[in-house]
Amino acid sequence: MSVPVLMELSRLIVSELNDQQAMYLREVGGTRTFPILIGQFEAQAINRQLLEEEPFRPLTHHLLKNVVAALGGAIEEVIITEMKEHTYFAALRIRVGDTVHDIDCRPSDAIAMAVHFSPILPIYVAEKVLNEVG
Repeated sequence: MSVPVLMELSRLIVSELNDQQAMYLREVGGTRTFPILIGQFEAQAINRQLLEEEPFRPLTHHLLKNVVAALGGAIEEVIITEMKEHTYFAALRIRVGDTVHDIDCRPSDAIAMAVHFSPILPIYVAEKVLNEVG
């Protein structure tokens, strides 16, 4: 199994005229980029956090972050693990004590979680996914 590639969120395109939003990941220390189409809600959640616009009450990603912490866990990183039939799959890596749990999620939710931390959580993409995207 190959080592996943460290990426960073390099660009977010939020359009009020279109249902399809996009986020672009860029290889840290490299040249590869990785685009993902995402939904409007996830794009707004990521954008709001990047702009440091705190909501009046906790939203879904704040809730999940707070629940994991209250249960003694820590979200350590996110990884985009595979692509099946033009759909990307991701995981949140959550540590509880000595155990690491990979929790299946959509890449847009994984990235939205990553940006809710300071510094932003590490974002990885499996080498095979980058090769498939080309």
